[in-house]
Formats: sequence, structure tokens, C-alpha cells
Amino acid sequence: MTEAAATPTPKKTAKAATAAFEAALPKFDMPKFDMPNLEVPAAVREMAEKGVQNARDAYEKMKTHAEETTDLLEDTYSTASKGVAEYNTLALEALRANVNSTFDYFSALLGTKSLSEAVELSTGHLRKQFDVLSAQAKDLSVLAQKVANETAEPIKASVEKSIKKAS
Repeated sequence: MTEAAATPTPKKTAKAATAAFEAALPKFDMPKFDMPNLEVPAAVREMAEKGVQNARDAYEKMKTHAEETTDLLEDTYSTASKGVAEYNTLALEALRANVNSTFDYFSALLGTKSLSEAVELSTGHLRKQFDVLSAQAKDLSVLAQKVANETAEPIKASVEKSIKKAS
């Protein structure tokens, strides 16, 4: 139980990687040269400060968007994983029901006493299995569409949000 709590989440891992990247960036200091004292015009200094501030702002926006995208991908993956698990469960239940039905059919077939009884049993079994398989295919199709919609919804909402911001 403690092992599950100690496992880092993708979000924490991404934040730790960002912090490690920022810490690894080299720190630049101006080399010490004997240069004559030159007065930098205030306009140049102001432009340089604005450039640095714009770069910081752009970095912060990029970092925020990257974190939002990571969260979106995590949510999408989680939704898709749950949906696929649900789909697999339904498919396995259908398979189990079909296998059990087939074994029941063969047991009944072995108990028939005449050819006409065997043909009648086979016809009834095939009709029943066709109806069952049609219903199972419909259920799986509905579930697959539901999973696809639930998985695509966060992405769709994010794209719409981005388009509205850009407008």
C-alpha cells in the first residue's frame, strides 16, 4: 500500500523535470574586462529590459500551456483507459456467454435421438445465436461510441477554448 503512495504521478514528474531543467540552465555572469566607463543610453537599457521581460512572459505562458496540455493528456488517457477496460469486460462477458451457449448446444446435440431432432435443435440454436450476437455487437458498438466521445470531449473543449482565446 505504501508503494502505491510513493509512485510519482506524471504531473509531479513533469513538474520535477521542469524544475530540474530550470536548475540546470547555466548562469551567465558578465566577464570582468577593463573597459572604459561607457554610459548606456536610457533608451537602450529600457529596450533591453523590455526584451528580457517579454522573454520571461513568453516563457511563463509557454510553461503554463505545457502544463495545461499535460493535464489534458493525462485526463484523456485516464478516460480512454477506463473506457477500454469497460469495453474489454463487456466483450469478455459476451465471449463467456457464447462459449457456454455452444457447450450447452453440443450437450443437447449429443442427446438427440434422430436426425430431424438434431436439425431442429441446430436451427433453433443458430436463430438464437444470431439474435444474441446481433445484440452483443450493438452493445459493443454503443459502448465504443460512448468511449470515443468521452475521450474526445476534453480535447474538443480545449481546442474550442484555444480558438476562442485566439479570436
